[in-house]
Amino acid sequence: MTRVKPLRQVADVSDESERTTPAASPPPELFRAAVANLTSTPVRAEVRVEPLRPPQRLAPFSYAIAADVRASDGEELATGRLVLLHDPDGEEAWDGLLRLVAFASAELDPQMGVDPMLPAVGWSWLTGALDQQGAHYRAAGGTVTQTTSTRFGDIAGPATTVALELRASWTADDAETGPHLRAFIDLLCVAAGLPPEGVTVLTPNS
Repeated sequence: MTRVKPLRQVADVSDESERTTPAASPPPELFRAAVANLTSTPVRAEVRVEPLRPPQRLAPFSYAIAADVRASDGEELATGRLVLLHDPDGEEAWDGLLRLVAFASAELDPQMGVDPMLPAVGWSWLTGALDQQGAHYRAAGGTVTQTTSTRFGDIAGPATTVALELRASWTADDAETGPHLRAFIDLLCVAAGLPPEGVTVLTPNS
């Protein structure tokens, strides 16, 4: 099974994380452990993962990554972002100290655009992946947006495209964030139309 290198080592937390607390305040151990778990988790070879400048003012401490799923020819099949937030004082809406915020986007088979259940299916891709990966989470919520675009006139590209966008957040019960990252990657891969990891799709001979 092919794996890519981890994102960064935990020693890089101070460089990539965003702190709204005074500079002299070091990242709490819980946050450092959560980032260490996140950055040491290997992902599928089809996925490119790299650190991203985290959003400001969402929490005292944050860390973010960008993830892209690409075909063998380099075509982007799905893209997303995953942000880890930590508030040592806790947030009532989070029901915890660690919150994960995710965004995922992918173009789907146009035939799926007529399915009114597509948003519910998209949400089940996330929750199913979290459960399958054994991620300990609670207080999950989000939105799934389904859009259909039709081209007219002299515009290159397929006549109709269907896109799915998922925005979600959930609370991690502990610093074991690796399963959460793997679940997020699974969501992107399913949206991109890839088979499960380790499964080879056979095609008939031409």
